[in-house]
Amino acid sequence: MFPIRDHNPSGRTPYVVYTLMAINILIHFLYSGLLTQSDSFEMYRHYAVIPALVSDGIGLETLLTSIFLHGGFMHLAGNMLFLWIFGDNLEDEMGHLPFLAFYLVSGIGAGLLHVAAAPGSAVPLIGASGAIAGVMGGYLLLFPKARVDILLILIVFFRIFSIPAWVMLGLWLALQFLGGIGSDPNAGGVAYWAHAGGFFVGMILTAPLWLRRGGPKFWDRTHGHPPHPEPEYRFSSSRIPRVRRKKQGHPGPWGR
Repeated sequence: MFPIRDHNPSGRTPYVVYTLMAINILIHFLYSGLLTQSDSFEMYRHYAVIPALVSDGIGLETLLTSIFLHGGFMHLAGNMLFLWIFGDNLEDEMGHLPFLAFYLVSGIGAGLLHVAAAPGSAVPLIGASGAIAGVMGGYLLLFPKARVDILLILIVFFRIFSIPAWVMLGLWLALQFLGGIGSDPNAGGVAYWAHAGGFFVGMILTAPLWLRRGGPKFWDRTHGHPPHPEPEYRFSSSRIPRVRRKKQGHPGPWGR
């Protein structure tokens, strides 16, 4: 199940979202195309979060640098898709520089919560997932009823349908908790607790803005949607001219 778009494009250009996407993509293709595997491991050792070191107060700067590293193209593509869908409306509400600070603090907070869950782990932590989880948490608090289009894939069944953001994001958060409970954070793999932690950090950081907007009254005014008109997504009509089929007369007694 993949979100492919929301129905609420922002009211102004999300320069920070576009810049973050460009930086992440550029960094990934620079080191994935130029570095050997051993060089990549060495880079992760210096720029990824290693919980055992951070627990000892070593490499604290990696809580920031790790946000811009990814383990592969699909890791990068998934993160950038979520940032593109949910980041623009949040940047519109917060402003450009406050949103940038929010994004970075969410990523750092997610990294710290991962370290707290696995303080002795020597497995590097990389990726923007924690920061983007913060964006998702902030989006849920401000726009719980915004419509999100989901692509559902079940083996050979494909379908796009629209659901409220609170359903999609709530399900995503529940999956992080289930994954975290059923896995060992010291063993590597998906950093479920970083995702869940980043989500709640994002909600906490967004709460003052939500309260300044009026809290529940903000939802009443906006009906839980971003304060912009929703576009209508339709399949464009075909421009191929239709050719009407000529009616054939009933053949006479000598017809074929």
